[in-house]
Amino acid sequence: MDELNTCLRITCVHQGFELYGSDRCFVETVRTLRSAQPNAQIDVILPRNGPIVAALTPFANRVLVEPLWILRRKNLARLVTLDLLALPFAVLRAYRRLRASDLVYINTTVVADYLLASRLSPGRSIVHVHELPEGTVLKVLRALIRWSGANVVFNSHATERVYALPARATARVVYNGIAGPLEANAAAYDGSRPLRVLMLGRISGIKGQDVLVEALASLPEAVRRQIELRIVGSAFEDVGRERSLAARIDETGLSDHVSLQPFVSDPAPLYRWADVVTMPSQKPESLGRVAIEAMSYGVPPLVTAIGGLPEVVEDGKTGWVVPPGGPEPIAAALERMVADPSRWRDFGRAARARYESVFSEASAADGIAAMVRATLRASRPPGTPKVERSTRAIT
Repeated sequence: MDELNTCLRITCVHQGFELYGSDRCFVETVRTLRSAQPNAQIDVILPRNGPIVAALTPFANRVLVEPLWILRRKNLARLVTLDLLALPFAVLRAYRRLRASDLVYINTTVVADYLLASRLSPGRSIVHVHELPEGTVLKVLRALIRWSGANVVFNSHATERVYALPARATARVVYNGIAGPLEANAAAYDGSRPLRVLMLGRISGIKGQDVLVEALASLPEAVRRQIELRIVGSAFEDVGRERSLAARIDETGLSDHVSLQPFVSDPAPLYRWADVVTMPSQKPESLGRVAIEAMSYGVPPLVTAIGGLPEVVEDGKTGWVVPPGGPEPIAAALERMVADPSRWRDFGRAARARYESVFSEASAADGIAAMVRATLRASRPPGTPKVERSTRAIT
């Protein structure tokens, strides 16, 4: 791509501002773009300032905070009433960005203004699909992608199947690449101390923190005493959900075994602490970044067989895959882990090997770079004047 990278103008749009899994995936994609296009002008558009800005600053020329028209279920009533009046102006603002850019990378399908504007400036956009919606939401997002005409990157085969785009669409599956640690954890659990179980993620009914608590509560007291669980994360603008989860932990008598901790921007110490990481998701996960991160540390994941999670974990080899729908399968898996640690002593080593071969940063970078090349060759006429790189800043 050397012939292209001296004068590129790239805009990267993201709907978030924190440092949860989707946010870290976005940072890693921007880093990939910077590595592939070292002289490009890269602008990042965010809806708010937040923890993600510091992570983006080394790779972006500018991090800009601008209004975005984002499809969120929680604000749906407002979106289709008051905010609908602002949509034409949002699309016009996005169109101007598109026209001023050689490439626009749109992270997730919910950034509606940029997807709508992509139809008005064809051949410049890539949308990275991370969501696995259902019902009406799926129909709306699928229609939005088709309307946009953007090239599509799916983060899993499960996501690709759900959206079922027509064969003529330019699309490919690229697993999320994770910048893992240089060395994995040494296997440490032998049953002589409590099993350290970690759950990371935004507190919601989708993620299954409540089901995990019920699973632990259902175990015999002798087994519960052999498990230490840390649930780390915060509810997005929903303090009531966090309070409800904390109250349930107290009601079930698990306060001595379960700690509820707020979101942290650097989870590395938690992965170093854990023997097992769990994603007890009760609705489809498009892939499962936390499970991949755990594997990069040599920590086997316990996940539910839903969405893209079975693409990440090999049951009985790199971790455990159990049916969704209730606490019983999770409880049974935890009880087996405690009862016989020797049966899964090699899971961590196998998990690290699978991470390195399938989910490393290099693997994802190759896939993203291939889609970028295809998009640029179709969109960018020869002889475009060079853009000088500006000082990095947030405005």
